[in-house]
Amino acid sequence: MVLLPLGCGTPRGGEAQGADPGAGEERGEAEEVTVTETDRETGVEVRADFAQADEVREWGAVNDVVMGGVSSSSIRASGEGTAVFSGEVSLENNGGFASVRSQPRDWGLEGARGVALRVRGDGKSYKLNLRTDDAFDGVTWQAAFATRAGEWETLRIGFEELEPRWRGRVVRDAGELAPGRVRTLGLLISDKQEGPFRLEVDWIGSWR
Repeated sequence: MVLLPLGCGTPRGGEAQGADPGAGEERGEAEEVTVTETDRETGVEVRADFAQADEVREWGAVNDVVMGGVSSSSIRASGEGTAVFSGEVSLENNGGFASVRSQPRDWGLEGARGVALRVRGDGKSYKLNLRTDDAFDGVTWQAAFATRAGEWETLRIGFEELEPRWRGRVVRDAGELAPGRVRTLGLLISDKQEGPFRLEVDWIGSWR
């Protein structure tokens, strides 16, 4: 993972309305994603622009309640052109994770070298999740990233850093990730990080 030295500051402007995070509810397939802008400092093509209210509404929560846990999370518009993934991780009932994911679409990652994201965290560690099918459950390509509390950071995660996992276990025979087949983007907090969390996201993109 590469941390770009852009320092702190405010995200791009633009007001977005609140969104119902749902609970992993499946909806109709979204339109193919288009590049909304390119960050001039990083050369990143923005794929998920959370200044757009429609983008926030295309994401929903999938927490450990699916396996008996009681963790909670949501993703909502901040009112400042960003989205906030927040909630509380509980280790009760053998739980311990909270996540959000996009609805399936063609993210246009063919030929890209990796995923970039601009975030402001709380000092906890999170994971980027990519999926190459539209199923609710299955292999997830995953990479962890750390955050610095209260600071905006732009991170780059190369596709070679992503590891195929299924329910926490490494999938040895998954082959290589095909970026052009990526259908779902997601964010996850786990690793026994009990308690409240907050990750603000300006955008998610790619670079070539």
